[in-house]
Amino acid sequence: MSAALDGLRARLPEAAKDIKLNLQAVLQDGSLSPAQRYGIAIASAIAARSPELRDALVADAPADAGPAVVEDAKAAAAVMAMNNVYYRFRHMVGKPSYGEKPARLRMNRLVQPASNKLDFELFALAVSAINGCESCVRAHEQAVVAGGMTEEQVNDAVRIAATVNAAAVSLEMASLPAPVMA
Repeated sequence: MSAALDGLRARLPEAAKDIKLNLQAVLQDGSLSPAQRYGIAIASAIAARSPELRDALVADAPADAGPAVVEDAKAAAAVMAMNNVYYRFRHMVGKPSYGEKPARLRMNRLVQPASNKLDFELFALAVSAINGCESCVRAHEQAVVAGGMTEEQVNDAVRIAATVNAAAVSLEMASLPAPVMA
């Protein structure tokens, strides 16, 4: 881990000790490549609205998670910020008539990523899990499995997303004032 990411981990409060340990663990070896792990983590930090965590992850990213992976992580977070709201609404309202209406939303980056389509789908899956869009989670999970990824890889991607989201929340907790004891 880089000095930037280690510094953030050191600032996590005692209440987030598990998150501190998990953040280190999920970015280590596993079923995903380093580029996939860091693409997922960067997209997740953006989705969790933590620029500080995003910047530390970008600084820590290995060389094979180059500019194309970072750009796809950003694009996945942006596109899914739109899609997760739109498709979650359609799912939640439960009226078939909304499902028949065209979305008329540009999503070209989904089919023309800077790195590769399968990894972009994986980044989109992670962001959709954070944003809680069931229909997007299902669609992206199906796409990555159909593309040859295993359920273990999907599970690892969502573990990274969950941990990065928790780290973002924990960094916010770290800035809270200490409770005053009377």
